[in-house]
Parts: sequence; C-alpha cells; structure tokens
Amino acid sequence: MAIEKRKFGNTGHKSSAIIFGAAALWNETQSTSDKVLDLLLKYDINHIDVAHIYGEAELRIGSWMKSHRKNFFLATKTYERTYKGAKESIMLSLDRLKTDHIDLMQIHGLTNPTEWDQAMGENGALDAILEARSEGLIKFIGVTGHGWTVAAMHQKSIERYNFDSILLPWNWYMSNYKSYPKDFNDTLKLCKKRNIAVQTIKAIARGPYAAGMKKTHTPWYQPLEDKYSIQKSVDWVLSQKDIFLNSAGDVNILPLVLEAASNLGECPSKKEMNEMEKKMGLASIFGV
Repeated sequence: MAIEKRKFGNTGHKSSAIIFGAAALWNETQSTSDKVLDLLLKYDINHIDVAHIYGEAELRIGSWMKSHRKNFFLATKTYERTYKGAKESIMLSLDRLKTDHIDLMQIHGLTNPTEWDQAMGENGALDAILEARSEGLIKFIGVTGHGWTVAAMHQKSIERYNFDSILLPWNWYMSNYKSYPKDFNDTLKLCKKRNIAVQTIKAIARGPYAAGMKKTHTPWYQPLEDKYSIQKSVDWVLSQKDIFLNSAGDVNILPLVLEAASNLGECPSKKEMNEMEKKMGLASIFGV
C-alpha cells in the first residue's frame, strides 16, 4: 500500500510522491475529515498541503494533527502580500493547525506582477516569512501559482529568492498546450539545478464545467472520475521522478488517486494518452 518516497528538494525530507491536497477538507465535518486523514496513514502519505483560505481545512487538520504531528511534513500558505498581513496569517495558521512550527510556508498564487512586487519587496510577505523562519516558526519557504503564466513567474521568483519549493499545474493536456510545456520544463530544469522541490497540481483535471452543467465535485473544475483515466494520469505525471503530485481537492476522488499511486505503472505511451484525451474531452481549465 505504501507510496513511493522522493527527496523533497534540499529540505532533507523524503516526501510521499503524492502530497495530500487538503483543500478536500474545505467544507467537511471533523468526522469525515478524520476518516480521510486516517486514509493517509493507510497509504503512508507523510506530506500535507493546506492553506488558511481553504475554508475549515486547517481546523480539521489541527484537531487530528495533535496525535500525528511527528509523522507529517506540514505545509500551508499565505495569500497575503504585505508584511503585516503575512505575519498575521502565519500566526493564525499555527494556531489553527495546533502546531509550534510549520515545515513549509508558501506564498500563494503569486502570478500577478503588481502583487509580486509587493510580496517580494520591502515590508512584503517574504520579509514576514523570513522573520518567522528566524524565530523557528517556519522551516522552509515556497511559492505557488495557477494559470498559464505561472511557470515563467516562478522563474522570476527563484531569481529573486532561492525558494525551497514551487507549486504549479501540470497534466497531459497542459504538456501539449502552446508555450506552457517549454516554460514548465525550463522551470523544472532550473529547480533541478538549484535542488528546489517541484509540486504539481491539476493532474486529473478534465476541463471546465459546461454552462448549465451541474457541479458534481468539490473542485472548481471538472475532474476525471473513472479509475482508468485517473490511473493513466497519475502514471504519466509521476513517471517524472523529479516532481510530486498534489492530490485533487475532493474526498470522493482521493481514494482513487491514492490507489493509482500505490499501483504505479510505467509511463503511458503518447497513443494511450491521446486516446484518453479524446475519449474524456480534456480541455483547458485556465481559458485560452
């Protein structure tokens, strides 16, 4: 059942190839959350990724974490851009997660140039995070983002500060979309050179919900939900040994993703992935 462990950049930690995306606990009860979190133990997942803007997720993890803190690399995020806002966010996350330190604090969604200038400048979010690290409240620092410009923006962020990790979207569809694969691979190459951990999201994104279509799952996009497509998608992403896959934010799909990762197969062929793309109607979730 155990899922492969991989070196998480320069942190010295060996994280499970699948990182639990705790946005799945956004609106869940503590009872449901405890069952989901217990599933992580079954598959030997040892890395949790959350954010204080993910509804009740930090609170749900905090309640459960009291008995399991030593077994997990715990990552959260701040969406604040100023020193004051980020400092308050860090203290709030520490309180909600019921922990005396956060293993990885990430500046969340940093793709807007104006926000980038603020967060990375004087009295910005990065200053607050560096201060918290000097006080022993944080061990490592990362940056995250969505959208088609994120890979290029992460390169800019890494040139400004030597982050310990990045997080960005990556899946079969995106690997064939316009200039994104070049930007992604250039960023991956830079991260490998600097020993920066690379986390990926949206591995099982199918596409946007069509107008008038009933939303069937927690994520804002329509995910893949059949066992075959999820297995192929997970196999494809994790065949790249230098990256991690953050699970989709849906408690009902999580077991299929964990099962796929525990039964990891060889990288599917282009033919297999093209057939799956056509059958499932894969599309851009970030617009054109």
